[in-house]
Amino acid sequence: MAWTVQHWGAIEELRERFQGLTTALKESSQSPLEASLHFCQEFCQVLVEHAGRWKTDEDPLPLLEVYTVAILSFAKAASCLSSECENVPLLLEKLALSCAELLLLLPHHVPGALWEEFQSSMKLAHSLLQESGSTQLCLLAVLAQQDGVWSNTTLSSILSNQIPQTEQVHEYLELEGPTLLNMRIKHLIKVESVDKAAVLAKMCSEYPGYEGKGNFKQTYLLCICMTKNQEQLMEEVKKLHTATQLLVHT
Repeated sequence: MAWTVQHWGAIEELRERFQGLTTALKESSQSPLEASLHFCQEFCQVLVEHAGRWKTDEDPLPLLEVYTVAILSFAKAASCLSSECENVPLLLEKLALSCAELLLLLPHHVPGALWEEFQSSMKLAHSLLQESGSTQLCLLAVLAQQDGVWSNTTLSSILSNQIPQTEQVHEYLELEGPTLLNMRIKHLIKVESVDKAAVLAKMCSEYPGYEGKGNFKQTYLLCICMTKNQEQLMEEVKKLHTATQLLVHT
């Protein structure tokens, strides 16, 4: 993809504004907590202003670069932010989730240079944040390890109903984690790929490591209802009835 001069200028301006906020944070005469609160507030204002220049439904790729620059800039400033400031982890978590949601919307083939920038930036940002004990970027760090958002071979096999070996499936589910997988399932439902969502939700609901996490069973049943697959639905109702009977007699 060929970026316009206007785009490059906007991204460079964004980097400079974030750098200016970090410099002001380091030189602030306020208390660490007050300076951190001010930084988070200003950071959000800059991000909203720049993100508003691009329309996600028309071209989401420039917005990915905005998030990439923002997350790395925040990570570089993290060592100067007060651990007493509750806004710091909240903002980081919001950034990570918003970026992940955007990534799921992207075309299957993100331009190589942009994806490589995302990968290297998330690796560095995650490393910087881990030094202060922060794990908010784990989700993005997992995505950055892959060649693309939907390119994982195990995931592709699951979604095409060519279920791999159980060990391979469990390894993939453990790598991604329930939060990211739940986001994938919701996205698939949103884009009307309910059959694929059902298969993935079923895999997650049957994985012992996710017991009590993610409401995958309920989502799977919802998908079955949406696809109007009466045979699958009756099978699941029968399982639930059997489980209930066992509980009653124990």
